[in-house]
Amino acid sequence: MFEKFFTHFGRIAIMLKGSISRPENAKVYWKEFMEQCNDIGIRSLPIVVIISFFLGAVLTIQTAYQLISPLVPKPVVAQIIRDSAILELSPTVICIVLAGVVGSKIASELGNMRVSEQIDALEIMGINSRTYLVLPKIIAAAIMVPCLIALSIAITIWGGYVAGMFSSILTQEQFQQGLTQGFMPYNLFFAMVKAFTFSLIISIIPAYYGYHVEGGALEIGRASTTAVVVSCILILFADYLLSVLLL
Repeated sequence: MFEKFFTHFGRIAIMLKGSISRPENAKVYWKEFMEQCNDIGIRSLPIVVIISFFLGAVLTIQTAYQLISPLVPKPVVAQIIRDSAILELSPTVICIVLAGVVGSKIASELGNMRVSEQIDALEIMGINSRTYLVLPKIIAAAIMVPCLIALSIAITIWGGYVAGMFSSILTQEQFQQGLTQGFMPYNLFFAMVKAFTFSLIISIIPAYYGYHVEGGALEIGRASTTAVVVSCILILFADYLLSVLLL
């Protein structure tokens, strides 16, 4: 088990080392980078918006259901929604979803290029395939995923607000009071650290499994599935480590 772990770790390190080199043609690399930003960020917007909205709505209703007591003031519900969205729900849940959406795409795309010998063709042409194919994905994910998480936090809180208004759980004044009461800016910093860390996992792990595919179409599917599973496990493990270290 440990032998496999260190083997994969070493191959990932070699891949990353090989991807850090001076681009042969900056314009071509910039175009690839912008395409990856579009794939990872813009195309993931609909699923992020939908999931975030309903996360906030469900969290509001369930929190109010569990805190039915005259001793608990209503603004506390909004506080719980705010802190849950910032600390855990938006960064972790959305990144697990992105690991499935974005990670499977990266792994299958690179796997198909490896099987169809397109990567070998790039190497023959004198292009560093790691720099051209892997590095833009990592940088794009590192930029776009924190942006998606920031948007998700806002939409989750807004979803909680809408559910609270429609269900008559909270008034607008109570919700706003709960949002501003006891707010800690450090929580947003923690959420962004998590988002950046998870973005590296979402991009590096699928790129590794896709880049090193051997075989045919069946192996591409297996590599894509393995990349998503490993990414989700590493996201949860990193979530635990960051919580222990930073909170």
